[in-house]
Amino acid sequence: MTTPWTDQVPVDNPLPEYPRPQLTRPDWANLNGIWDFAVTSRDAGQPSSFGEQIRVPFAPESALSGIQRKITENDKLWYKRTFTVPSGWSGRRVQLNFGASDWETTVWVNGQQAGAVHRGGYDSFSYDITPLLNGGTTNTIVVSAYDATQTGGQAVGKQRIQDVTPHAGRSIFYTATSGIWQTVWLEPTAAARVTRLDMVPNLQDNTLRVTVRAAGADGASARVTVSNGGTQVGSVTGTVGQQFSVPVPNARLWTPEDPFLYDVTAELSGSAGADRVGSYAGMRSIAVQNVNGVQRPVLNGSFVFQSGTLDQGYWPDGLHTAPTDAALRYDLQKHKDLGFNMVRKHIKVEPQRWFYWADRLGLLVWQDMPAMDSGKSPSGAARTQWESEYRAVIDEHRSSPSLVLWVNQNEGWGQYDQARIADMVKSYDPSRLVDNMSGVNCCGSQDGGNGDVVDNHNYVGPGNTPTEQVRASVLGEYGGLGIRVTGHEWYPGGGFSYEDQPSLSALNDRLVGLLDGIRENSMPAGGLSAAVYTQITDVENEANGLLTYDRQILKVDEPRVRAANQALITASRTVGPTVKLPVEQYVSIRVTTPGHTDRYLRHQDGLGFTEVVNSGSTGLLKEDATWKVKPGLANRLCYSFESRNYPGEYLRHREFRVRRDANDNSTLYKEDATWCPVQGSGGVRLSASGFPRQYLRHINAELWLAQQGGTHTWDNPASFVPDTTWAISAPWAP
Repeated sequence: MTTPWTDQVPVDNPLPEYPRPQLTRPDWANLNGIWDFAVTSRDAGQPSSFGEQIRVPFAPESALSGIQRKITENDKLWYKRTFTVPSGWSGRRVQLNFGASDWETTVWVNGQQAGAVHRGGYDSFSYDITPLLNGGTTNTIVVSAYDATQTGGQAVGKQRIQDVTPHAGRSIFYTATSGIWQTVWLEPTAAARVTRLDMVPNLQDNTLRVTVRAAGADGASARVTVSNGGTQVGSVTGTVGQQFSVPVPNARLWTPEDPFLYDVTAELSGSAGADRVGSYAGMRSIAVQNVNGVQRPVLNGSFVFQSGTLDQGYWPDGLHTAPTDAALRYDLQKHKDLGFNMVRKHIKVEPQRWFYWADRLGLLVWQDMPAMDSGKSPSGAARTQWESEYRAVIDEHRSSPSLVLWVNQNEGWGQYDQARIADMVKSYDPSRLVDNMSGVNCCGSQDGGNGDVVDNHNYVGPGNTPTEQVRASVLGEYGGLGIRVTGHEWYPGGGFSYEDQPSLSALNDRLVGLLDGIRENSMPAGGLSAAVYTQITDVENEANGLLTYDRQILKVDEPRVRAANQALITASRTVGPTVKLPVEQYVSIRVTTPGHTDRYLRHQDGLGFTEVVNSGSTGLLKEDATWKVKPGLANRLCYSFESRNYPGEYLRHREFRVRRDANDNSTLYKEDATWCPVQGSGGVRLSASGFPRQYLRHINAELWLAQQGGTHTWDNPASFVPDTTWAISAPWAP
C-alpha cells in the first residue's frame, strides 16, 4: 500500500531535512540512507558479515526499509556503515545523534562502544564520538538494537509483534517498529556546547523564561536574544543551568489562528567558547480556570473549545516513520483544512520536525506518553524505565508552543500510581496541563483524581463528561465513524469501525451532527471543553479515518466539516453561563407548541405523555404532572426529574421512548435520566446527556427522544422546535 510520497523517497538520502528545529547549527551531516544490515539471535554478538541492506531510518518491518520482515523478541538487529568527517570540522567535537531507536540500542565507532546503552523507543540520544574517530580517514559505525515490543516491559504504545503484510483481524493494535526509526546524523560542536533550551513564555510580565542547558560549560554565561523578523526585541545574559528572563515587550501571542513564532539565538560566552545555536519560541499561556461557573482550559486567558482528532502517526509504507517531511506535515495540514484546532498524538511520540510543523501551522497538541502493554501490572523495573523515558520525552519537547497537555496513561493500559505520576509530571513541567488518565470511564481504568482535566471516552458519542469543581471536562475519544473505500483498504474487506456508515454522504451527515451536538449542547449545557474525534486516518484494519490509510482519499466534505468546526470554536468564545433550573423544588413542565400550551408532561403506567391539566383536574393527574428538579445524576451542570408521587423514579429515555423508571444506579441509567437544558424561544430545550442532539419531544401526546433530521416517525420535522421546547412552570401538586 503506497502513499503519494512513497516513490519520492530517495535511496541514498531519505528525510534530508535538519532534524532538530529548536536547536540548530549550520554544520551537520545526515547519515540516513543505505546501511548494511543483519539479524541475529537476541544474545548473539556482532555478526561477522552483514548479508542485507536497509534504508535508514525506516524500521525493518516497513516496506520503505527494503526489508519488510517480522522482528520478534528473539531477534537482535545490526546496522553498519562508514563515514568520513568533513575536513572543515577539524578542531571541533563530533556528536553522533539518533532521533529515536526502538528499544535497547548500543553503538560502536571503530570497534569501541560509544557511551552507555540507550534504553527507550521514543526519545533522542547522542554520543560525543570524538575520541573514537580515525581523524581524516574512514570511520565505521555499528549499531545493535533489541526490541521485545509487548513481550518486554517497556513503553510500546500500539505496537504489537505481528505479520508485516496486510492480514485480517479486528485490532486496534498495529505492526511493530523495531530499531532505528528516526534520522541519524553527525554534528560538529565546540567543546562547551548548548544541549537544550528550556523556554517558558510568561505573559504576565511579557518575558520568555529561558534555561540554557549545556555540556562542558559549568558556571559559564549564555546570551539569549529574541528577534522578530531580524529585529531584536530582547536580549539578556544569564548563567548556564539557571533560569533567566528575556523581555518580549508587547508580545504577539501564539494562537491556532495566528501561530506567530519568535526567532531565538543562544550563545555561550567567556571561557566556554562561542557555541551558538538557533531556535524559536511562541508566546502563549495555558491554564484551567472558572468561566461562567464551569472549569475550562483557557489559552492566553480565554476559553476556546479544543476540537481535534486522534492521530496514531502510522504510515502503510513507513510505519512509525513518515516517508517524507512533506508527508509528516500533510496530516497536520489536513487538521487545519478541516477546521480542527487541536490534535491528540496517541501513545506515540513523533520526531521533532512534527512538533515544528504543529508549532508553525498552529495546532494545539495533546501528547500521550506511550503506554506499556495493556492488561499487565508493570514490574518495578518497568515503572522506573517508563518514568525515566517520560521525563526524557518531556525534556525533548518542553519548549514547543503547540504542546499544551500531557496525557499520562490511557484506558488503564499498564496503569499504576496514577495520582503520583500526574503530580510528578505537573511538577516536572508546570507550564502545561496534565491528564492523569484518558478514558477514566473505560476498560477498568482508574482515575487518579488529580491533574487538570477529567477525560471520558464515548463511542460513538459525543455525550458529556461529568463536570467537576476543579478539573475541566474533556472527551479524550469519540466518533469512530467508518466506511471502507474500495481500492484503498489495507486488507480488502477487513476494515472495521465503531459505527459503519452506508455511504460517504451518511458519514458526512453523522460527523457534522456530532460536531453540531457538541456546539449546541455538550459545550454550553454539559460543560464540555474539548473533544478528540477518532480519527484522522484509517490505520491498518481500522476504517474509521477521515482519510484513507494511504492518504489518497479524503472521505469527508472538507468545507462542510471545516464550517462545523469553525462554528463550534466560534461559539465557544462567547459561551455564557448554563441554564439554571430550581434544584430541589417541584415544577411542572408545560408544552409551548402553539395550540397545545395547556398540556403538561406527565407519566401514566410508567410511560411519558402530555395531557391537559387545569384546576379542575384530578389530584392524581396533578401529581403525575409534577416533578422534583434534582442535580443531574450523570452531570452536575444538568438535571434529572424525579417523580412527585414515585420518589426514586426519574424521567428517562429507553429505546427512544421516554418513561418513568426506578433508579438502578447504573451508569447507563444515570445518563438516560440526565437532561441538559439549552435556552430556546419561550422556554428551554432538554437534550439527553448522552445524546446531545436528541431532545425530549412530545408528538401525538407521547414523549420521545427525537432528533431533527432523524429517520424515525417521532423525528417528524413538523413543529419540531416548538415540540422540543418546554416551559418550567409552577407545580400542580406542591
